[in-house]
Amino acid sequence: MKISKKIFGTLPDGSKADLYTLEGNNGFVVQFTSFGGIITSIQYPNRKGKVEELTLGFDTLEEYTKTRYYFGASIGRFGNRIANGRFTLEGREYTLPQNNGTNCLHGGLDHAFDRKNWLTTPFENKDSVGVILNSFSPDGEEGFPGNLSTTMTYTLTYKGELILDYKAVTDKATPVNLTNHTYFNLSGIATGTILDHRLQLDCPFYLPVDENLIPTGEILSVKNTEMDFTTEEAIGTRIDQVAGGGYDHCYVLPSGREVRKYGTVYDPHSGRIMNVFTDQPGVQLYTGNSLDNVKGRGSQVYKKNGGFCLETQMFPDCVNQTHFPDCILRPGEVYSHTSAYQFSVKKV
Repeated sequence: MKISKKIFGTLPDGSKADLYTLEGNNGFVVQFTSFGGIITSIQYPNRKGKVEELTLGFDTLEEYTKTRYYFGASIGRFGNRIANGRFTLEGREYTLPQNNGTNCLHGGLDHAFDRKNWLTTPFENKDSVGVILNSFSPDGEEGFPGNLSTTMTYTLTYKGELILDYKAVTDKATPVNLTNHTYFNLSGIATGTILDHRLQLDCPFYLPVDENLIPTGEILSVKNTEMDFTTEEAIGTRIDQVAGGGYDHCYVLPSGREVRKYGTVYDPHSGRIMNVFTDQPGVQLYTGNSLDNVKGRGSQVYKKNGGFCLETQMFPDCVNQTHFPDCILRPGEVYSHTSAYQFSVKKV
């Protein structure tokens, strides 16, 4: 296992963005940049040993800075949507950017976490390689209260795992909900849609949404609905029955905050398997519904359903819905979140 670094490019403010390459066993390679903590590439062999690109993204830093598809990005201060870009905390109303209709999406505009150039510190040990990323968000940035210091650690292990660890502290009560927005296509990005991928989620409940993709407040059973992946099912089997043209919903994980396996994705064409783990109460399944002939890396064109995301997180709009899990971080507390992707291959 090894780690290397090079300059990815120059940002508009003149600072340099680094590009790290983490190399594991059997052709497993992960690349990411200090800009936005963006995972730019995950490569893994198929059942025939051919190593292919499994994530949607771009070739250059400039493409990442000039577009906002959130390919591979770290998301914060608040992942997903906050209704009407507003919330009230300790008797004060806070107003946030409305960058998704009337919603605040993924932390706001130019100073959201996917736009920051993170400070990086690489590390190596016997069984893993990785990088620690640090960033500071001042009080009032994108409308959020409190000075927030955040650390993310990306670790590649000899077991074929990519582990994402998040920590944050604040000096004033503030909502925190961090996640990663990698789009996966386990067949390889040149192969079309992810509708044949077989998904299993240990999630018996989900959050229905309104026309603005804000949770209605209900927590409903997936049983006998198009939302049910409690047993393995192709993503595309019932996708036409989903309002809005595809999945963009938060699934509710069983109670408990220990890191546990919550699902599996299997691609029958390549034989690749991705087991997924988290300690969060929810995971947003997104099936690339808004992709519309996006020119990506190597002149590939990403179309609708060209990738899927599994974004582990607190519930969307939980800052406004008090019966949802509490997303408020207070002084003296430590926000903690771990998620992991474990890759393998089914030979036959």
